[in-house]
Amino acid sequence: MADLFADDVPQNAPDVVSEDAPLADRLRPRSLDEVIGQEHLTGPEGAIGRMVSAGKLSSMVLWGPPGTGKTSIARLLADAVGMRYEAVSAVFSGVADLKKAFAAAEQAQKAGQRTLLFVDEIHRFNRAQQDGFLPFVERGLVTLVGATTENPSFELNAALLSRAQVLVLHRLDAGALGKLLDRAEVLEGPLPLTDAAREALVATADGDGRFLLNQAETLYAAKIEQPLDPAALGQFLQRRVAVYDKDREGHYNLISALHKAVRGSDPQAALYYMARMLVAGEEPLFVARRLVRMAVEDIGLADPQALTQCMAAKEAYQFLGSPEGELALVQACIYLATAPKSNAAYKAQKASFASARETGSLMPPMNVVNAPTGMMKKLGYGAGYTYDHDAEEGFSGDDYWPADMEPQTYYQPVERGFEREIAKRLDYWEKLRRERHG
Repeated sequence: MADLFADDVPQNAPDVVSEDAPLADRLRPRSLDEVIGQEHLTGPEGAIGRMVSAGKLSSMVLWGPPGTGKTSIARLLADAVGMRYEAVSAVFSGVADLKKAFAAAEQAQKAGQRTLLFVDEIHRFNRAQQDGFLPFVERGLVTLVGATTENPSFELNAALLSRAQVLVLHRLDAGALGKLLDRAEVLEGPLPLTDAAREALVATADGDGRFLLNQAETLYAAKIEQPLDPAALGQFLQRRVAVYDKDREGHYNLISALHKAVRGSDPQAALYYMARMLVAGEEPLFVARRLVRMAVEDIGLADPQALTQCMAAKEAYQFLGSPEGELALVQACIYLATAPKSNAAYKAQKASFASARETGSLMPPMNVVNAPTGMMKKLGYGAGYTYDHDAEEGFSGDDYWPADMEPQTYYQPVERGFEREIAKRLDYWEKLRRERHG
């Protein structure tokens, strides 16, 4: 494996970048105050700003989307407090590389130098490898700065997190991305774009500064003579694919937002989050399954057609396929978001399941159990059962609860949608029950 700690990486000095290097490398900030979009961390009142002012760093994990400055911040942190900088990547490194890094840090410590160890994509190390950092961090041999695009709560060991401060980097907004383009134009000259196309270029970056500068570099290399408008720019450049890992946090964030927008009766926001998922490549049948869940959890009998609509949408999608079938999912999403809401069935399930676990094997009352044999009839199975269809108004009002259990109320309909009618029926039957049995 190639030496990841080669001597050509300058220590405690700005990187020497050749004129042939990519634009993103040539525009890397040379001090923390040049980092764009993360002032909440690097500013005088930010966590990093305060640490630099004190001249002492604690171990930290930089968590944020791609292209937001995690690597630059780590490199500049070492410069700012006079520490030796060592970098490894969890994608390319193994145990041998880490041992080499720790050995180099130990030699530097003997010479009076402190080491900042930057670990890119730290979440890609397995649990055992992550545990391997702990003794070196605890001894103060290295100050660990990890970078990750994934939620540290899910991807990093609790022991490691307890020894490192998690700092959240923001997705770069349009203003921050515009400043990056301003710097590029100072270095390379005006971009061959109309004002509207420049705004469109910023929008295509989806918060990723590195991607934006790579796109700008492509435009410069093309030697375009006439400024491009948004339509021409769209034909010339590919739009960045939205960041969306189907088994990672982005997946769960968006499905949670979709579910809560439906529950909150906001069809516009619900459509947006569903579109975000589908455009990013989510499996449409996964979305269909989640819509079915919303129908039974948040609407239930307030509108019994909600579940029917969702099942029909699932069948329509399977029949039509993409992209035509996705319209059926859109229709179901709108139906759910605009339907009356009730979680009465959901709460009834939770409560009844809890009772079932608590009460164990209580015998139902004898009048409602079956008596398929003569012996069972002699023992009183089924004795005294009233056939409701033969009772007045088709309602006997019998007691169906086990003898050792008080009647419970699990399902309580809300005063919305069809459940308002259900509530009226339940009230009426309770009135009859009291009149006939006291």
